[in-house]
Amino acid sequence: MTDTPPPTATDAGQRPPALVARGIVKRYGHVEALKGADFECRAGEVTALIGDNGAGKSTLVKILSGTALPDAGTITVNGAEYRPDSPAASHTAGIETVYQDLALAPDLGPAANLFLGRERRRAGLLGRLGFMDDRAMRDDATRTFAELGVTADTSRASVRALSGGQRQGVAVARAVAWGRSIVLLDEPTAALGVVQTQNVLRLVRTVADSGIAVVLISHSMPDVLAVADRIEVLRLGRRVARFTRAEASVDRLVAAMTGGAEAAAPAAGLADINGGHPA
Repeated sequence: MTDTPPPTATDAGQRPPALVARGIVKRYGHVEALKGADFECRAGEVTALIGDNGAGKSTLVKILSGTALPDAGTITVNGAEYRPDSPAASHTAGIETVYQDLALAPDLGPAANLFLGRERRRAGLLGRLGFMDDRAMRDDATRTFAELGVTADTSRASVRALSGGQRQGVAVARAVAWGRSIVLLDEPTAALGVVQTQNVLRLVRTVADSGIAVVLISHSMPDVLAVADRIEVLRLGRRVARFTRAEASVDRLVAAMTGGAEAAAPAAGLADINGGHPA
């Protein structure tokens, strides 16, 4: 992964929080998936969210993306209260999510997928009759892909023929085009080859460098260490540790996820971060 650009150095004190979640609880019957979890991400940074299976990552992402309501806790987006009671609420708050299945329409081209659900109509009578402005959407898609370094030919009639990395690029570009504040990426490099993974990680870094807060959910420690500015660790439904890129190593991250001794120092530091109360 040596070709992947290193994370941008950041000063957490200079970057405003894009999203702050405190004390998030989520129960499914007698199972408590989140037990007062905290999470924070900042504009212009990549924040990795990691944890072993059952740690609560997927549940937290569902809550932040508006597909599940928390049973307790508070969330703010850019300082304003955020109640994630629907995916529409997350869109309104400027949050977009890219899931592992990408949610692309395989029979549509890259440009049509970029504007899926937000199609532009032609001006005048033709627009009122429902005719789409395909040229304008294709031109805008071409510019968006070029700005992000996504190699997707907008003249293609279908995304089926694109590589896995290119399809991931289209999905991320769509999220960036409509997510004004925060983009959540769920395992964006899963099932990709080495070269495609490097391209996606460059894209992740480009998105963060544009000023958007990127949340990277990943099981790949090399990917996390390649692009994350900060790393937050969930275990058994709670945040147990936070690391800056400079503090992180594979051993420390694994120790935090599993409760090993090497995680003790970062976890103890949470008392200061959370106003005197450990996460």
